[in-house]
Amino acid sequence: MADAFSRSIFSKTLYDNRRIFAVWALVTGLLAMMYAAFYPQMTADTAASVPDAMSGFGFEDTTSAAGYLQGPVFGLLVPLLAMFYGAATGARMISADEESGHLDLLLAHPVGRTRLLLQRFAALAAGAVVIAAAVLAGLLAVRTSADLGSVSAGEFAAQAVNLALLTLLFGGLATGIGAATGKGRAPVFGITAGIGVAAYAINGFAPQIGADWLRYLTPFHYYIGGEPLRNGFQPVDAAVLAGVTLLVMAAGAWRFTRRDLAR
Repeated sequence: MADAFSRSIFSKTLYDNRRIFAVWALVTGLLAMMYAAFYPQMTADTAASVPDAMSGFGFEDTTSAAGYLQGPVFGLLVPLLAMFYGAATGARMISADEESGHLDLLLAHPVGRTRLLLQRFAALAAGAVVIAAAVLAGLLAVRTSADLGSVSAGEFAAQAVNLALLTLLFGGLATGIGAATGKGRAPVFGITAGIGVAAYAINGFAPQIGADWLRYLTPFHYYIGGEPLRNGFQPVDAAVLAGVTLLVMAAGAWRFTRRDLAR
């Protein structure tokens, strides 16, 4: 009975958020494909016009295919969209029900708090995988026409894996904060997005202030610092992203199971 109900929580969360997941995947995939398709238009003069301040955001080399993709596509546009997806969707997973007063009703069924949390996060993870797959499919679709052949399909896939893991990290952070604190969707989204933007800025500006070590404290370093588009899958970086996600989810679940849910 409990297993059947927990499966229904997962499937119902997927169903209720199907349009949200589809829109995020479609928009992110199309924007990544569109920006990637601009690569043949890059010239030496265009590359030289990029401000030095952007070098820490992946704009060091915009003339090679991998270098260009690590800048506007995977260094700027896609990770910020992934971060906001994780923050917005994670803020809905527990906080929305608690805010509306439906959480007590859900927990009246034969399913524990931890299982509810994990089923909701599993649905969020499915959306993250769909987004990463949409980005990968879009880039592979324009790989030949956009002169991106120097980046192999495996290297594109490696970057897509890191994208999914980055998305899961921020989704797990928002889900964990909501479960641990009982705050509403807006505060949870604001806290998570604020952490994400701050981490992104630190990762980008740290080299300019001579504090490269700060990059190792941000998830964005492990997302793209190993240059998967040049070097392929980086297991240590992936393990760090996955480990932090597990840590924040475990902390959220621990607090969630002990917190008084009375309003």
